Amino acid sequence: PYVFLFFDSEENVWKLCEQVKKTRIDELNKCYAVFVSNEGRTVPLWRQKAGRGDDQVVIWDYHVFFMHNPSPNRCLVFDLDTTLPFPTYFHKYVTETFRSDLALRPEHHRFFRVISAETYLMEFSSDRRHMRRPDGSWIKPPPSYPPIQSNSNVHSLGDFICMSPGKGPGTVYSLSEFVQTFYKSPNVVAQQNNK
Repeated sequence: PYVFLFFDSEENVWKLCEQVKKTRIDELNKCYAVFVSNEGRTVPLWRQKAGRGDDQVVIWDYHVFFMHNPSPNRCLVFDLDTTLPFPTYFHKYVTETFRSDLALRPEHHRFFRVISAETYLMEFSSDRRHMRRPDGSWIKPPPSYPPIQSNSNVHSLGDFICMSPGKGPGTVYSLSEFVQTFYKSPNVVAQQNNK
């Protein structure tokens, strides 16, 4: 059974990676944690439960979701904060959640840090400081399990949210690079296989 918090997307994704490692280790190398943010930490996402209006748009400082990419033309997104089905096919998720950067001011363009599930399990740590008010009280009650700690760091969340290429784990992509990397239409895959 999965432990979903509906509060802290990075811990939900970590728990999902942990569950795959425990129950389907053969699939772990096809799984990813994906952080979405930008320099100003203002990323608009549509079809979100916390969103407003008909489009359910919200501006997050960062967001995290889980991806399973078992084959070149099959990629599923697991996002507990979306109003889309759980899971959702990559193309539908990206199209409805991120839409396009063309209609957005550059300061709202989204960047994607994609980290292998194995790396995420080894390197992510959080002492949950971002879940507290300035006076130290909790914004919402914390999860019942202890904070997630790697061997090397007490709090590495900032390294994952940072969208500077070359800094932090994984690979940083623009929206178009992200789509080109993880979405291969069935027609393109068929053409590549016939060469």
